[in-house]
Amino acid sequence: MTQSSKRLNQINNHLNNPVSVSVFQDVPQAPPDAIFSLTAQHKVDTNVNKINVGVGAFRTDELKPYVLPVVKKADAILFNNQDLDHEYQPIAGQPTYTLAAAKLILGENSPAIQEGRFAAVQTISGTGANHTGAAFLSQFYKKSKDCYISNPTWANHRSIFSLVGFNVKEYPYWDPTSRGLNYEGMLQAMREAKEGSVFILHACAHNPTGVDPTREQWKGIAEVMRQKGHFPFFDCAYQGFASGDLDNDAWAVRYFVEQGFELFIAQSFAKNFGLYGERAGNLTIVTHNEENAKRTFSQFEKLQRSEISNPPAYGSRIVDIVLNDPALYAEWKENLKYMSNRIIDMRKALFNRLTELKTPGTWNHITDQIGMFSFTGLNPNQVKVLREKYHIYMTDNGRISMAGVSTKNVDYFAKSIDDVVRNV
Repeated sequence: MTQSSKRLNQINNHLNNPVSVSVFQDVPQAPPDAIFSLTAQHKVDTNVNKINVGVGAFRTDELKPYVLPVVKKADAILFNNQDLDHEYQPIAGQPTYTLAAAKLILGENSPAIQEGRFAAVQTISGTGANHTGAAFLSQFYKKSKDCYISNPTWANHRSIFSLVGFNVKEYPYWDPTSRGLNYEGMLQAMREAKEGSVFILHACAHNPTGVDPTREQWKGIAEVMRQKGHFPFFDCAYQGFASGDLDNDAWAVRYFVEQGFELFIAQSFAKNFGLYGERAGNLTIVTHNEENAKRTFSQFEKLQRSEISNPPAYGSRIVDIVLNDPALYAEWKENLKYMSNRIIDMRKALFNRLTELKTPGTWNHITDQIGMFSFTGLNPNQVKVLREKYHIYMTDNGRISMAGVSTKNVDYFAKSIDDVVRNV
């Protein structure tokens, strides 16, 4: 056999060898994450007027990341602790941390705390709390496999609950006409849902709309959920950050507990501690009695052991120190007021500029909404022009992070919005 014939045989064998075909060849390319893609585009944009109102992270008026002063103090305490080690944390996290987190959302005098019918486990921020709760429910919750999320909601809600086997459905939330809450539509969806469905509720500062039910509306929601036997799963990423008042932002959760509901609360300390990259979260569980809480907790430990073994230490140590030190806790509340007040000020400033410009439409929803985000009502075409013409980056649904607005760019931002509303 000639050399060329041997080579041809080698090529033929290679092409016909099933081992040469990648087992990954049919994996489809996933689309880029919308938020992180916007941030990347903004970063490489060289225009001096560029604005990023896409990412949900607090910024100072100079548009710089904000490390809370109280976090710096807690960090110094950790640095100077000669006994600090890097050993594994307990599977469910340090009890001092999880108890403090549970008390923060439920309240010191909560009947669930006093009666011992609660449990808590440290998670990988709020995303991990949602996932851990969803994974538990998929295994042990037998009343329904239907999970309802608001329309719209945080994008991860659908992914998290569908990946563990829930039939994810939507309930009406945003009313584009009033640019507020579609309360009656929400209640009707709850009435029509299969009995015992899981409902994901935003405890405060709804993401992405910034529209929260009033206290009277929360009472109405609780009544319908009780009638239908639905399971409340609260997602709380903005306690204290929304209104500047920790108790006010926890009101809905505490009301449901007082009404006798069993429920889950996913907590995140990314926003209210500025610990975005440290992934400090907590899942708090309220049951009817102490025995149920103990059994549920044991299954959470088992689940957590198989997924992350045990949680990371640094971020939770910061939170643990602050929540359990009266002086630092008081200072933290002042830090929260600074952050929430800056957001409120920027809402007022943007509203005032649009009013002065006589921008078509009504814009009071900007100041009516609460928390980091505002659902502007801008359509995808207008968003596209803002990005391409004015170098302003926001999600296609018109959601903006108020943290990206400052006293230095609010005029440019308002004039840009005015242009696209009039001409696009």
